[in-house]
Amino acid sequence: MKLMRVGPFGAERPVVRLSADDHRDLRPITPDIDAAFFRYGGLDRVRQAVESNALPRTDITGLRVGAPIARPGSVLCIGMNYAAHAAESGAAPPEYPVLFYKAPNTVIGPHDTVRIPRNSQRTDWEVELAVVLAAPARYLDSPEDAAALIAGYAISNDVSERAFQLDVSGGQWSKGKSCETFNPLGPWLVTPDEVGDPQALGLRSWINGEPRQDSSTADMIFSVHFLIYHLSQYLVLEPGDLINTGTPEGVALSGRFPYLAPGDEIEMSIDGLGVQRTVVAAAG
Repeated sequence: MKLMRVGPFGAERPVVRLSADDHRDLRPITPDIDAAFFRYGGLDRVRQAVESNALPRTDITGLRVGAPIARPGSVLCIGMNYAAHAAESGAAPPEYPVLFYKAPNTVIGPHDTVRIPRNSQRTDWEVELAVVLAAPARYLDSPEDAAALIAGYAISNDVSERAFQLDVSGGQWSKGKSCETFNPLGPWLVTPDEVGDPQALGLRSWINGEPRQDSSTADMIFSVHFLIYHLSQYLVLEPGDLINTGTPEGVALSGRFPYLAPGDEIEMSIDGLGVQRTVVAAAG
């Protein structure tokens, strides 16, 4: 299944996409795709309603596409999870997963405007495979236990301001990660049965139509399932939480490309998860 939220920011309504011209209204089941939806069996209720053809069709033509999940409780991010990206950042591959947080209010729709913050010097892009939790994860016994806890996958752009992240960080990265609009997400949340192996997905990014990143999740240092297992040893993951699993090489931090500027268009895709396109503007 492909879950979506459409409508004005803050007033999105939930939809399931069955095909390009067949969308079904999920409001008979849930007011939103949020933590409560996942915690109380929302995915199973949607599957049953789809199978019984119980959901009304809805026309989403011309509507804004929002993030496919409502504001998550936590946005957990993994740094340097591709060896080539670690190298272009000037770092050795990590021995353990590097964890940092983004503010949940950074999450926006897949086609919303990305705003370069005031005093920005080096705003950068990062295409990432995002994972959403369907159930709590705490003290998992093995990475294999993680698969049953995944609600779905989406495209995430972990937008980063490198001067904020590195030069004035004080030792932590979140200043450069939590600026407004710094996490476009979507267009869809795709359930695991449609995705298959999360370690066999191509992921790509373009700036103004020019290729930047072109890699595969097969190149992750730490797999999706291992990341969930590992994080569960240190914190409790909640339904609806979002995990950004790291970005491959090809970002501006490498020195090979210019940083983002107002008017730039960012395009990203991951196999089976759709395409997101955002335009860059200066913060008001």
